[in-house]
Amino acid sequence: MKWNIGKIATKRALFTPENIAIVYEDTPITYKELNEQTNKIAHFLKDKGIKKGDRIAVVLYNCVEFLTTYMAAAKLGIIFVPLNFRLVSPELKYQINRCGCRLLIFHDEFLENIEPIREEITVEKDKFFCIRLNHEKRLPDWVTDYAQVNDYPSDEPEPDELVDLNDPLMILYTSGVSGDPKGAVISHLQTYFKNFQIILYTDMREEDKVLFQSPLCHSAGLCAVATPTLCRGATLIMRRKFDPHEFAKDIERYRATIVFALTTMFRFMLNSGALDNVDTSSVRVTFGGGERTPLSLLDELAKRGLYLQMGFGQTENSAMALMPKHAIEKKKGSCGLPNFFTDIWIVDENGKKLPPGQIGEIVAIGPNVMSGYWDMPEETKKTIRNGILHTGDLGYMDEDGYLYIVDRIKDMYRSGAENVYPAEVERVLIEHPKIENVAIIGVPDEKWGETGKAFIQVKKGEKLTVEEILDFLKGKVAKYKFPTKFEFMDSLPLTAWGKVKKIALKEMEMKKQKSKTGQKS
Repeated sequence: MKWNIGKIATKRALFTPENIAIVYEDTPITYKELNEQTNKIAHFLKDKGIKKGDRIAVVLYNCVEFLTTYMAAAKLGIIFVPLNFRLVSPELKYQINRCGCRLLIFHDEFLENIEPIREEITVEKDKFFCIRLNHEKRLPDWVTDYAQVNDYPSDEPEPDELVDLNDPLMILYTSGVSGDPKGAVISHLQTYFKNFQIILYTDMREEDKVLFQSPLCHSAGLCAVATPTLCRGATLIMRRKFDPHEFAKDIERYRATIVFALTTMFRFMLNSGALDNVDTSSVRVTFGGGERTPLSLLDELAKRGLYLQMGFGQTENSAMALMPKHAIEKKKGSCGLPNFFTDIWIVDENGKKLPPGQIGEIVAIGPNVMSGYWDMPEETKKTIRNGILHTGDLGYMDEDGYLYIVDRIKDMYRSGAENVYPAEVERVLIEHPKIENVAIIGVPDEKWGETGKAFIQVKKGEKLTVEEILDFLKGKVAKYKFPTKFEFMDSLPLTAWGKVKKIALKEMEMKKQKSKTGQKS
């Protein structure tokens, strides 16, 4: 079927032209203005010779240009590649070259990361376009000011080739927790189903004010919040960067009805006291959360009128499970039910479906599962087998069909005859008042085969002993799950997405083991 995600801008400008599409840094933008800006960028891309199937990349903070470029590319069948603005030069180089991007749009703050690699990437020499945040800053000769986009016409562009719903819309890179990032290919059709899934789940309405500040370069921000909101014709409230106090104030300032935030963001708001004196009575739905969300955080949010509905998703299939509001208390610790256009079940290592309560790999099907990984056919075959997405995550489902996440398959280790899931212990330790961050991996052990090693980042100004940690674990997890080795670190290695990069910790341990072996020999 000939259709595309860019039609969202076109149709909204037709049906609700004067409704507010986005409030960005307190400036409202109507759906009519949003579509006109989208069309200008589409004409700009055509003028630069970018055609259907070509890839263009952006390195941008959250901004209106991010969304208008995304929808302009969609109108023309150009594949949009949002890159995390926290990436450093080698990471940008890898991702840009991996998918062969011809054009790059970026904020001037990222010049220093792009300058060193500009002659080593596939972006063509005349296709580096910079959006100025500092208008006094002089751009280098190899960069063109993005402001020229405003000179292009705002009428609907005529695509050179019609765009099909099954054509690729974007390439979203995974976080690279366990290796090089993989580019998940997401089609127009898959994205529409994600829209419908979120709209149905939140009971979203045109009059809703949807507040979020997760990065648009993530699947959560772009696919689970921004695109569904614009598709429904609601209002998206957005700022360039997350600030806990500003975010909390925006709930009251704009009478937000739907709030989306990640666990870390909620923690910042609670720890800073940002939510303490804010009127949250307008909020109908609070969803998001993410990895290692302590149950105490759910309780603290509830005291402030925010009843967090947990979810589970991946770049490969965002928002595949979400918690219904009526079950928040009854099913605390769960990330909810399979979403409207998703089926989820648990399988053993042979692919056999497991009964309720048994831990195995989480698998899923549905029309919102990615098409595959860009230019990685073997990885695609490993991940999508017989049309079923193998998530690589371990979990179980209860007798009512609610999903509980346990850990990543690659992170599990065997101590003696027992399977140990580090995430289970990490979720307990992150509650310790002196611990800022924690990660546990399995390491070789002469007695048990493997044992847990905990890498601990202590909060500034605090001191912590191993004895305190072990005392804190008593009665909360079985003793065989206790880590027996500890290392205190100033900071843990993180991916650009803010997840602990356990592969870096494992590599560090392997080097230590080799060094010890060498010394002994």
